[in-house]
Amino acid sequence: MWKDLAVYIIRCSGPGTRVVEVGAGRFLYVSDYIRKHSKVDLVLTDIKPSHGGIVRDDITSPRMEIYRGARVIYSIRPPAEIHSSLMRVADAVGARLIIKPLTGEDIVTERKMKLVNYGRTYFYEYIAEVRSR
Repeated sequence: MWKDLAVYIIRCSGPGTRVVEVGAGRFLYVSDYIRKHSKVDLVLTDIKPSHGGIVRDDITSPRMEIYRGARVIYSIRPPAEIHSSLMRVADAVGARLIIKPLTGEDIVTERKMKLVNYGRTYFYEYIAEVRSR
């Protein structure tokens, strides 16, 4: 399941493109797989980083320089109260947003996200309108 999510993110990106994980926490299987199997510029963020490889950032009051230029922003099992903040940041930078919720959890955003079934996993995806940067 997690490998399928990582593969999808890699396929949505390209070598050298920026990908940002929000709320990296301690579960690093997806980010480790992306690092080992692609050449994306992967940035991990969390409000309380679990190690030095994670950048401290609060998505509800984001440091936009972290997200600028990102092709994909993703979050694994984020709490519902940050779903809208994730979408706002994705909109601001013109990035694809992928949210992998807890099983049975609803997505709480201003605009509808598309349910994607990919391999052995599912997630919600939103593709922001491209804006001039």
